[in-house]
Amino acid sequence: MEDQKRSPRAVERRLLRRLYHCHQKKTCFTYLFLVCVTLVFFSIWSEKYLLHQHYQRLALTYGVNAPPYRIHPKHRVKLDSTNPKTSIVPLSGGTQYHLAYPQNYHFIMDVGDVCDNHAPFLVLMVPVEPANVAARDAIRRTWGKEKLVQGKKVLTLFMQGLVDGADLRQENELHGDLIQSDFRDTYLNLTIKTMVIMEWLATRCPTAAYAMKIDSDMFLNIDKLVLMLQKPGIPRTDYLTGRLMRKQQVCRSESSKWYVPEEMYPDREYPLYTLGMGYVFSNDLPRKLVAISKSIKPFNIEDAYVGMCMKKLGLAPTSPPDPSQFRTYNTKFSRCTYSKIIASILSSPNELISFWMALKMPGPPC
Repeated sequence: MEDQKRSPRAVERRLLRRLYHCHQKKTCFTYLFLVCVTLVFFSIWSEKYLLHQHYQRLALTYGVNAPPYRIHPKHRVKLDSTNPKTSIVPLSGGTQYHLAYPQNYHFIMDVGDVCDNHAPFLVLMVPVEPANVAARDAIRRTWGKEKLVQGKKVLTLFMQGLVDGADLRQENELHGDLIQSDFRDTYLNLTIKTMVIMEWLATRCPTAAYAMKIDSDMFLNIDKLVLMLQKPGIPRTDYLTGRLMRKQQVCRSESSKWYVPEEMYPDREYPLYTLGMGYVFSNDLPRKLVAISKSIKPFNIEDAYVGMCMKKLGLAPTSPPDPSQFRTYNTKFSRCTYSKIIASILSSPNELISFWMALKMPGPPC
């Protein structure tokens, strides 16, 4: 009866003390069982309690008009709840729009008929913040300037949303490679940004053979990528590849920027997906992903969300011919290494420029 009045943590401490004493007497089986049960109970109780506190704070912050996305209090980014585009809109047959469904949004800046006259073999779509001019300029000076690779037309475009005070019209007049849509450009809206990319590919450039979503902090060996896509056996349809992520646990820690509450995604693991740093897909997929996303509740881990869409379609990502060509870490630069990989994360735009210039120096890299 006394233990029942104590907090779970106090009970845990008392049982651990008893376990120590019973260990001295070699009779600890009963207490070991009790400790295990208590630890399991405390883990469940603490997670429920923390999530309850989190949602109480959300209710106090947003009131009854809380946005469909749950917002991590660390970020305090409110998803324009006054905008009717963020509400749930019923469709025929019981399906629903939601705020990640890309046709809720509109392109307010575009690049014209770049795919009409001569369909590209590969379209590189780079999600980037409107203010990050340095990243765009570094890409334009390196892998983004390549228009004809291994005899194949390649197109590089930058996708962004809205932020206060950013006007991209002059930059787009100069380069003609910016696409902008009317969603709020925040970290928590990366799923929206990705699905808007898919919408653009499906409606503006459906004749391209392949596309790649690639982050703005990436080194890309465009020659190796085009060669990979021309290998025998590479599918032309229903194809998605990159660095595969298997049985990844959903983060339930509120202190993490990858936090996803159970209300948003109830399963403990994500489906098989390709890491969002850069994944390649046949260009028939965007239309299918957009269509299926109508019926899939959004969550804020964009690459895992694409994996969920693939699962709902009855499809799965596949490993690239050489998985080591997709690297998640910034290895020490050598011309030989970087001449063989396809993609790797870098630390700065200046690093991208220096690595690219070194790779393109005359002479064999190895």
